[in-house]
Amino acid sequence: MRIIIHCDLNNFFASVECLKKPWLKEVPMAVAGDSEMRHGIILAKNMLAAKYGVKTAEPIWAAKRKCPSLVTVPPNHEDYVVISKKVRKIYEEYSNLIESFGIDECWLDVSDIAKDFDEGCKIADELRERIKSDIGITASCGVSFNKVFAKLGSDMKKPDATTLISEENFKETVWNLPVDRLLYVGKSTVKALNSMNIHTIGELANTDAKSLEFIFGKNGISLWLNSNGKDNSPVSSIDVPTTVKSVGNSITLPYDITEDEDVRAVLIALCEKVSERLRRLDFVCGTVQIWVRDFQLNSYERQAVLDTPNRTAACLFDTAFTLYKQNHNSDKPIRALGVRATNLTNGSCSQLTISPTVDKFDKYEKIESITDNIRHQFGRSALKRGIMLTSNVMSDMEIHEENHTVT
Repeated sequence: MRIIIHCDLNNFFASVECLKKPWLKEVPMAVAGDSEMRHGIILAKNMLAAKYGVKTAEPIWAAKRKCPSLVTVPPNHEDYVVISKKVRKIYEEYSNLIESFGIDECWLDVSDIAKDFDEGCKIADELRERIKSDIGITASCGVSFNKVFAKLGSDMKKPDATTLISEENFKETVWNLPVDRLLYVGKSTVKALNSMNIHTIGELANTDAKSLEFIFGKNGISLWLNSNGKDNSPVSSIDVPTTVKSVGNSITLPYDITEDEDVRAVLIALCEKVSERLRRLDFVCGTVQIWVRDFQLNSYERQAVLDTPNRTAACLFDTAFTLYKQNHNSDKPIRALGVRATNLTNGSCSQLTISPTVDKFDKYEKIESITDNIRHQFGRSALKRGIMLTSNVMSDMEIHEENHTVT
């Protein structure tokens, strides 16, 4: 018998912000982008905000119409990673079969230490109590015989609850739920299923599998298997390495820009952030990509291979700005920009080369490392390039860190 637990950290971003500022627990609050920077949507909210009907992914203006007293705070991704890793350490005390599903969700296979679902639920309860007492946030857990139903269970009761979906009760527990509650069923799939008069998980489970395969291909078979509790996918081992494929950052600007100097300032800020993260992760990159979106929301990507793999902000910027000048041939105002470093290799294992270019990169690396340390100690505003002070578009903006892309 497989016993799988899915743990979902409740309102994770908002919970971490309330940890840092306990007074936020007493007011309706949400983690959100900056509405003045034109990416103002709700990323997470606390339970007080949820009572007003505030929803994740809705615009800030819509949320504040429901809840005029809503307090919004910007996201701090580094803090979320730190807390996520601390919770992960707790999971590792119970299993070496742990699979992440985003920064705030994990599956654990506890079949080796739980002989039945009663013990599985006790472990889930213990995990919730450990997370609450050791970290200071709450989690909801689903316990089941497969990953799909374990995930569904953690969604059914929030916050701070454990839900069991067993082989004996899954039909009565799951089959009456709307079909969009099933994992991997997105909006387009829901629309197609509804057109077939399939609205619940039970209706999906009782549909002919061949008919689903004819319409959805292999995904149709997966839908049928998942709705019937026949998901056999394993929980990945903790020992399987995670490979970082790229490191990047992008930004939506407060207003559209056309001048090269404004583009230069934005690209420098983005490249500094990417360079800093490459050093933190100990990678050098062999390829630099840029992403440009204009005011009509048309976008394109371009990339260039570096002669010498490195991670200096100076080189990243030179390459990014050259790509921009070579490819942005229209006069269309720019709404958003992004820079990404790809083709990564371990910085400690880089090939040693005797050349003036490498010497130059070494000098840049030393200077930029010192800059990283100063900013880490005293804040990013402690050291700023002159162009950041003279550029209107960047003078009051902050580049927020994005997650790196992994396999």
